[in-house]
Amino acid sequence: MLALRDVHAYYGESHILHGMTLTVDSGEVATLVGRNGVGKTTTLRAITGILPPRSGEIVLDGVSLIGRPSDRIARLGLGYVPEERGILSTLSVYENLTLLPVVGPSAWPVERIFDAFPNLKERANAGGTTLSGGEQQMLAIARILRTGARTILLDEPTEGLAPVIVERIGELIREMKSDGITILLVEQNVRFATGVADRHHIVDHGTVVQTLENAEVIAREKELLDLLGV
Repeated sequence: MLALRDVHAYYGESHILHGMTLTVDSGEVATLVGRNGVGKTTTLRAITGILPPRSGEIVLDGVSLIGRPSDRIARLGLGYVPEERGILSTLSVYENLTLLPVVGPSAWPVERIFDAFPNLKERANAGGTTLSGGEQQMLAIARILRTGARTILLDEPTEGLAPVIVERIGELIREMKSDGITILLVEQNVRFATGVADRHHIVDHGTVVQTLENAEVIAREKELLDLLGV
């Protein structure tokens, strides 16, 4: 579903991605795991076209993304939930939820979203940024689900959230997987990652240094926690 081959990306003259190469199979949940600053978020930004790579190839469901603007990439069925969530303070919860266009037939209708996120239904008319951090994260994910994107990039969705919210996000990712959605997840919380993912791409210095099946990550958890410095 998603493939990166020898992708190089820069911020100005700072070389961040050094030949990033990975694949994510259709319907798979895969992670990018690594210390801060190794290029995980930059990889997501390169895929979305927010930070166009200088070289390499990125293919989504057989279509090259190189040279396409971000809005055209999104309309190919790619959704992105950034770490900062992107909730607009001038819009209500409902307006934030329905802001993006529907790009695919598998879009979650508003009724299903409100069933899955009753807090969002209760506060549909409230300002988007009046929600708690956990509720804003739920809104950011729900907004992408409403578009019908078949491949979704999640950047640190559990960071700074209460354990009960982290557990709910895990349940949601598993529900998305059961719907056939392909997910690439940036996640520092290894224990959370092993509860939702099929494979893990270990990133260092802007490239994938190891790709491990979930069972192997569980078996090597202490080693990987030491690697990540957590």
